[in-house]
Amino acid sequence: MTKNNTIAKFLDELASEQPTPGGGGAAAIMGAVGAALVSMVANLTIGKKNYEAFDAELKATNAAAEKVRAELTAAIDEDVVAFNGVMGAYGLPRGTDEEKAARAAAIQAALKQATDAPLRAVKACHEVIKLSAVVAEKGNVNVISDAGVAVLAANAGLRSAALNVYINTKSIKDREFAEIRLGEVNALTELAALKTEEVYAVVRGKIGS
Repeated sequence: MTKNNTIAKFLDELASEQPTPGGGGAAAIMGAVGAALVSMVANLTIGKKNYEAFDAELKATNAAAEKVRAELTAAIDEDVVAFNGVMGAYGLPRGTDEEKAARAAAIQAALKQATDAPLRAVKACHEVIKLSAVVAEKGNVNVISDAGVAVLAANAGLRSAALNVYINTKSIKDREFAEIRLGEVNALTELAALKTEEVYAVVRGKIGS
């Protein structure tokens, strides 16, 4: 499974001529990196002098970040499964009218799955962005730059996953389904952009140079 690869092996596969892993898996990795950095800042703050008042909140933040990191790690494989499903549907026979109809239905079903998989990653990355705001505000100033990296990685993952939603919804004939998903991803992308800049400004302000 892709999520169990070493980083080097994953990058080798990403660079190869094979179609998977691809951008969807890379998006999930970006978001997972952001979540891991949220946990790192929390772990380097909990129990430290002058930060005791934030222990309970940061423990909860850490737990939430670990949960969403697991979701994003799983999304790496979900992207591969979704892509393979689309390719498998396009490869179905189409020699008869019945086969053509079955193939068309399979393609549409696979495209819907390939839309919902990255949308879940978008939502997970948005959660990481919100969690990064907590550690940027209350985390140990000695590692505050990592909170900035966390939010930037999560936003990159979100926008990258959003591209997969956009490209797959173009071919979906059920426009109600497509428009609902597009509305969700557009709203989250806009919210994420604002929050990312806000968190980044907090971090830059604390670095002070």
